[in-house]
Amino acid sequence: MILKAFRDKSNKDYVNKILDKRTNTVNTNKVKTIAILLNKEEFDDAEAFTDYFKELELTSPKSTVIYFSELEKEADTQWQNFFTKKDFGWSGKIMNQTLMQFINEPFDVLVGYYNKNVLEMNQITAMSKANLKVGVHSHDERLFDIILNLSVIRFDVFKKEFKKYLNILNKL
Repeated sequence: MILKAFRDKSNKDYVNKILDKRTNTVNTNKVKTIAILLNKEEFDDAEAFTDYFKELELTSPKSTVIYFSELEKEADTQWQNFFTKKDFGWSGKIMNQTLMQFINEPFDVLVGYYNKNVLEMNQITAMSKANLKVGVHSHDERLFDIILNLSVIRFDVFKKEFKKYLNILNKL
C-alpha cells in the first residue's frame, strides 16, 4: 500500500514535469486521425464515436479508441485496446506495448473523454504526441488545448461543441 502511494507520487511528479515543459502549438492541418481516451467506468460506447466521426467524414484507419479500466479481469476479456493501473511503473514508465504505440502516434486530435481525475489517464494525455488535445474536464488545464467542461453523459452536447471548435480552428 505504501509502495503504491510512492509510485503514484513519482508518476504525478512525472506528469507535472511533462506539463511544465509543454508548449501549446497547434498546426493548421486538417484533421485526419483522431484518438479517443475513455474511462470504461464512465462511458464505454466507442461505437458512438465511430458513428459520429463517420458523420464528420473522419474515417482514417489510424484513428483509435483506447479504454482505461479499474477492473483488470473485466478489461482482459472485453477489449483489445485497454489499459489498467498495472500497466504503469515508477516515474512515468509504461509497461504496455499497445499503450506506448498509442502515446507515440502523432494523432491530429486526442479526445480525453473522461470526467474523473485519474492519474493514469492524465499521464497518457500528457505523454500523447497528439497535435490538438480536447478534454471534457478541467482538473488540470495544462492537459488540454480545448476544454469543453461537460459531463460524459452529454454526448449530444459534446458532438455539437467538438464540431463547432474544429470548424473555428479550420480543422474540418
